[in-house]
Amino acid sequence: MCRRILGPVYDNENRVLRRVFRPKRDEVTGEWRKLHNEELRELYSLPNIVRVVKSRRMRWAGHVVHMGEGRGVHRVLVWKPEGKTPLGRPGRRWQDNIKMDLREVEGGGDWMELAQDRDRWRALVNTG
Repeated sequence: MCRRILGPVYDNENRVLRRVFRPKRDEVTGEWRKLHNEELRELYSLPNIVRVVKSRRMRWAGHVVHMGEGRGVHRVLVWKPEGKTPLGRPGRRWQDNIKMDLREVEGGGDWMELAQDRDRWRALVNTG
């Protein structure tokens, strides 16, 4: 995902966490101050929202791969548009996002084949 999309997501998550954990009194000066992002991450031990979204997206992709080829969701996943396309770079498909998420976790490969091995796919999804 790009900064244009992730920036507001991270900002919103930090805004909520700052409200939950409240300002902190500086030990040296005694003044109240906002918590820095690193301090928020230390206090909040769960993974960040972007990692959760990527993990759930990969989990759903594994679920769709195991569906039969006649199912509508599976057909949409493997569908290739035909005919003329508009000028410029093509829009990112859902399948492209899955490939990018998998590259971050494992390094690539054909994700549809990887998803057929349920145990290995589950391990990849849980690390992402």
